[in-house]
Amino acid sequence: MVRTALVTGSAGFIGFHLSRRLLADGWRVIGFDAMTDYYDVSLKQRRLEILQGSDSFTTVEARLEEPGRLTELMAEHRPDVVVHLAAQAGVRYSLEAPRSYVESNLMGTFELLEAARAYPPAHMLMASTSSVYGANTDMPYAETDKVDTQMSFYAATKKSNEAMAHSYSHLFNLPVTMFRFFTVYGPWGRPDMALFKFVKAMREGKPIDVYNHGRMKRDFTYVEDLVEGVVRLIDVVPPAPEMRDSAIEGDSLSPVAPWRVVNIGLSQPVELGDFIAAIETAMGTEAAKNYMDMQPGDVPATWADTRLLTALVGELPATPLAKGVGAFVRWYEEKNWD
Repeated sequence: MVRTALVTGSAGFIGFHLSRRLLADGWRVIGFDAMTDYYDVSLKQRRLEILQGSDSFTTVEARLEEPGRLTELMAEHRPDVVVHLAAQAGVRYSLEAPRSYVESNLMGTFELLEAARAYPPAHMLMASTSSVYGANTDMPYAETDKVDTQMSFYAATKKSNEAMAHSYSHLFNLPVTMFRFFTVYGPWGRPDMALFKFVKAMREGKPIDVYNHGRMKRDFTYVEDLVEGVVRLIDVVPPAPEMRDSAIEGDSLSPVAPWRVVNIGLSQPVELGDFIAAIETAMGTEAAKNYMDMQPGDVPATWADTRLLTALVGELPATPLAKGVGAFVRWYEEKNWD
């Protein structure tokens, strides 16, 4: 039988790639997106047009936080799986517009949890972020590490989503897997992210802003590798406590709920200077650099411990940085985003 997935944020960067992959795998996809203007809506529209080329894709334009809208949608389509990727993103923007994070990330996620409570899917998969590790300094970050020191309001809302989902999982026996994504990049990426901004500035002959004087480290994860991880985890449903017969070392399963959190990253942190060098190689030009101090809310490094992910779904593809950056540069130039 054809399975149905509800993907929130389907016109977003990761949501677009996931929806396209699910459609290619034979799924029916209900795409939910508010098409907000946090960044250029024309980019979202181009992604959406590609998805709408499939007869198996249904698009719904609405806001997560609209009372009852998601419950109506769940009642109509009864999805087998929900993948919740919609959110107000961005660390720095959360300093400027914190209310939008409350409305989308907190109220919106509440509406989705209520919808899932009324019409439970077989598995609910929800995006968190590596930013929840905050001020932790022991690396690589493991899912079982304490995460109480978020450095940005964005990260605080995503940690709140984890707690909210856990409570619903416990109270209503709702199977939930939370993803902590690590610095996702690739074609069709967001204009507010470093790779897009760097390539755009270099194309225009402008300097790039290099925070923390280039001493940042990020666990850059190519988007198709990440999507592969998400797809494989769809059928790895966290068991209820009474249904468990064996344990995985380092598992993050809740002792009281069918709830788990999983890092998805490459587990290969790269210094920002090396990331920029990969862009320079792909573009055949050297960037003019404007070195700056660390920005409020940022963390100096991220690094994923991916042993739990590997134990659950096996080894994922690991696209080399040069190849992934090259793919983005080719896409950018083909689409002529200047």
